[in-house]
Amino acid sequence: MKLQEFLSFLVISICVVAGLCVEDDEQSLLLQLKNSLTFNSESSSKLKVWNQSVACCNWSGVTCNDEGHVIGLDLSGESITGGFNNLSSLFDLQHLQSLNLQDNNFSSVIPSTFNKLKNLNYLNLSYAGFVGQIPIEISQLTRLVTLDISSLAYLTGEEELKLEKPNLGMLVRNLSRIRKLYLDGVTVTSQGEEWCNSLMLLPNLQELSMRDCNLSGPFISSITSLKNLSVIILDMNNFSSPVPEAFATLKNMTILSLSNCGLMGVFPQKIFEVRTLSFIDISYNSNLHGLFPILPFNGVLHTIIYPVPCQNSQSSVTWICHVNNFTGPVPSFGKAQKLTHIDLSHNSFSGVIPSSVHFEEFHNLTSINLGYNSIGGRILSSIFRLPLLQSVDLSKNHFSQLDELTNVSSSKLVFLDLSSNNLSGPIPSSLFQLRELSTLQISSNRFNGLMQLDEFLKLKNLTTLDLSYNNLSVNVDLNIPSIPNIITLNLASCNLTTIPGFLRYQSRLSSLDLSNNQIQGSVPNWIWKLEDLRTLNVSHNFLTDFEGPLQNLHSNLVVLDLHYNQLRGPIPVFPKSAVYVDYSNNNFSSIIPVEIGGYLSGTIYLSLANNRFRGSIPDSFCDATSLQVLDLSHNHISGTIPSCLMTLSHMLDVLDLRNNKLSEVLDLGKNQITDGFPCSLKNISTLRVLVLRDNNFHGNIGCPKTSDTWKMLQIVDLAFNKLNGALPGKWFRTWEAMMHDEDKADPGVNHLQFQVLKYGQIYYQDSVTVASKGLLMELVKILNVFTSMDFSSNHFQGEIPKELFDFKALYVLNLSNNALSGQIPSSIGNLKHLESLDLSNNSLQGEIPTELASLNFLSVLNLSFNQLHGRIPTGTQIQSFLNTSFVGNNGLCGPPLTANCSATHDTFSSVGQQDSAIDWNFISVELGFIFGLAVVIGPILFCKKWKLKYWQFLDRVLCWIFPQLSLEYERRGGQSYKVLVWRRY
Repeated sequence: MKLQEFLSFLVISICVVAGLCVEDDEQSLLLQLKNSLTFNSESSSKLKVWNQSVACCNWSGVTCNDEGHVIGLDLSGESITGGFNNLSSLFDLQHLQSLNLQDNNFSSVIPSTFNKLKNLNYLNLSYAGFVGQIPIEISQLTRLVTLDISSLAYLTGEEELKLEKPNLGMLVRNLSRIRKLYLDGVTVTSQGEEWCNSLMLLPNLQELSMRDCNLSGPFISSITSLKNLSVIILDMNNFSSPVPEAFATLKNMTILSLSNCGLMGVFPQKIFEVRTLSFIDISYNSNLHGLFPILPFNGVLHTIIYPVPCQNSQSSVTWICHVNNFTGPVPSFGKAQKLTHIDLSHNSFSGVIPSSVHFEEFHNLTSINLGYNSIGGRILSSIFRLPLLQSVDLSKNHFSQLDELTNVSSSKLVFLDLSSNNLSGPIPSSLFQLRELSTLQISSNRFNGLMQLDEFLKLKNLTTLDLSYNNLSVNVDLNIPSIPNIITLNLASCNLTTIPGFLRYQSRLSSLDLSNNQIQGSVPNWIWKLEDLRTLNVSHNFLTDFEGPLQNLHSNLVVLDLHYNQLRGPIPVFPKSAVYVDYSNNNFSSIIPVEIGGYLSGTIYLSLANNRFRGSIPDSFCDATSLQVLDLSHNHISGTIPSCLMTLSHMLDVLDLRNNKLSEVLDLGKNQITDGFPCSLKNISTLRVLVLRDNNFHGNIGCPKTSDTWKMLQIVDLAFNKLNGALPGKWFRTWEAMMHDEDKADPGVNHLQFQVLKYGQIYYQDSVTVASKGLLMELVKILNVFTSMDFSSNHFQGEIPKELFDFKALYVLNLSNNALSGQIPSSIGNLKHLESLDLSNNSLQGEIPTELASLNFLSVLNLSFNQLHGRIPTGTQIQSFLNTSFVGNNGLCGPPLTANCSATHDTFSSVGQQDSAIDWNFISVELGFIFGLAVVIGPILFCKKWKLKYWQFLDRVLCWIFPQLSLEYERRGGQSYKVLVWRRY
């Protein structure tokens, strides 16, 4: 009896002790940890239940040993967002052996005090939101067996977790006990020899996962000396090398995953002979090739994701060989009766399904996907008799015959896609024996004849039906009841004449395609009231109007396509949730609703093209911040283009406004727009003036895959941006208006009014401001023959394209302050009407072409600060310019420079010896000039009285020189201004 009492007491004592922490300190430390962490108590399942009234060894996520010490802590998935640092009480839990902080969002660096936890053998910090450098202190945890510091930064775009200083070798040098190492998503940035040799420090390594670690090749075969390796996952790196055949010596290998690694050459066949191998993924390696092997009968390989022509397999359970570009015949599956999945889709397999394939023997097969190949011939009926088969996808092939289905009433098939083949004749009635069928897609074949839609009522589980683009005539019985479970119904090109009335009762209908039929009449009002309808396509029909009433409609449509009908009147519906809206090619004739932008908050695509819309473009379009395509072309829209549309240019890929009656001037100067060159404007075919001056446009100019762009362009100003690259000569060939000689212009429009503006006072009102002859001028009325090109103050490089000198009508050319190189082409003499040329502050070389002297109208010339040399061409026009037009070219000589040509030639030939010398004589002259200029200009800039007298004096001088100029008064904003006006006599 005493023995029984003792045993009972012992059992009770053990139970009590097992639930208690040995010391109150550990429970106190855990409570301190809880209080320091920031977490969501609603999603927490562990931390929220920690409290003083329950012994810590009974807390969720806490594990204690027999002595009551806390040896395991699992806080994974606790939605922790902060409060974890070097001072955390966690690091005082000296008996801790296992720590799991997976799936949180600390958004901080990994604390360096992890080295205090000397007894850790399991550490999981994966996907916990840690960022920055992995601390070297982790390498001091010499008892670690499993280390997981994987990151998802490469998917989320957040700050990366990296292993650079210390590098991989420094991290693992003391971790000789490691068996499992997972560093997915950690930026290692290491060459093949370096990272492979680092792993050699881990002789017990069994599982290695370093997906997307920025590793590079080549593979070093020494890695295969790690004979215990069973799992190798190195996807999404850039090895650019063959796969070592030595992998075949890893006799314990079960998983080899090298997807998207830039592998090349022939994949070693011997690797498939590893009898423990169960999973291989070498997909998305376009330069890898080889043959699919015949596998051993007793192999355990169940999944192959393989980028080479598949030949034979006898033991696979899953055979995946998709999304590549392989050719050859359809593989023979041999004796692989254990197969459950076959996926050879998205390749280039051809021929017919081999007669050696006896599908009736594949009793375990549940899915077959041979889609997106070039397979032809018969579709074997034996496929449909497989007892467990649920999915068949043979789409996008060349199958020409579907055998009559027999003995398929017990089929479990739920998904059948035969679309985009060459199947012909009537739709086989035996298809309706597939009673479990949920999805039937037979579109884009050659099926013909009359098809009664009510036949499909036999398929009670049908949710998706696609009969589109055959040669069928689908007949809809007026008394047909609803198809209760239908979600997607596609009857495009089925010779329908009306919208089937039974659809109004399809409460689950989500997608409806009735396009390319002969449907006439009105769009029924009930169609907007189908609450689950998300996609509606009734394009390419003969619909004429909308059934009313149209007020207070609340459609949930995401895709609405009504293009190519005969719809007229105002636009009735803009679904607020719509992403894609196409009303193009109809007869709408109203103005575009002023508030249209309020309906387009999530719209990506909007086309109103080829209608008769009138009025102006509403400014509310600028509220549609998701728009990527806006097509208003071929209408009667007038007025100006809202400049705020350019604030959408970072999203707007296509802006098509051609063939309207819009203003030919687009001035977006000084708007602080930050974006690439606005190719969305390329389809404004009537554009005459484009001003993007003084913004933050960047990148190359020119739009790829375009022709006939801006034939009417006269004035283009891209100055003071951050554009770079070469000037696109081919693009300039389409600017025909700049090529026309002034002599061919209409003399009846030869008038020009302009006002010389004070700097900074630029305004736009049916006018444009251009830089010419060193001044900013506002062209109040743009001369039809006036052309100007200003690309100054950017970062353009390369030579000046020869196409530019075909612009015979050019008046102003400014390419200054760039990085242009090469020579000034002699074809510059073609620019007979050029009045202002500024090529200063570039890196142009060679001599000044003598043809420049023939430009008789040239009144402003600046070639300063280049690398030009030789004699300045002689001619009355050139010698009239000041020497400041040529300074900064150490090799130039002759008037108006004072340098003697023979002396300059000697200097230029030895420029390499003197290019570092400072010409103090030259600098003293310049300093004197600047000081004198300041004495003259200073009072004009800062004294209002002097400034007024200066402008009055300049006006009189200009009127004296040019009799056509006169001073006239003009009223603006209720005030009178005296302006210079050019009068045509």
